[in-house]
Amino acid sequence: MAEETSRTSRSSVRRESAGVGDVVDLVKEYAKQETLGPLKGAGRWLALGSAGAAFLGLGLVLVLLGILRLLQTELHAFDGGFSWVPYVIVLALCLGLAWVALSRVKKATLGKEPN
Repeated sequence: MAEETSRTSRSSVRRESAGVGDVVDLVKEYAKQETLGPLKGAGRWLALGSAGAAFLGLGLVLVLLGILRLLQTELHAFDGGFSWVPYVIVLALCLGLAWVALSRVKKATLGKEPN
């Protein structure tokens, strides 16, 4: 009878230790799933957003430079003493575009998930 009790207690200890190991593995897998998955998605989101911002910025610079060159070469009203006027016009355009871009950012929606 003592042998049966010691066997039973040994097997229950083995089952418990196997259960604890399973729980630890389960917790590890859950932690990986809940941390690495969202981080991969955030990394992709940041990479695409940064690339898009860089290309939009480069395009905007080229368009503004084109407008400046257009004003300097095609409009002869700015020759002579008024050669600084095209720069002011392009600066005003740039400030206007910056204002439009900043007005579109809403702090209330920055932390929310898109629907």
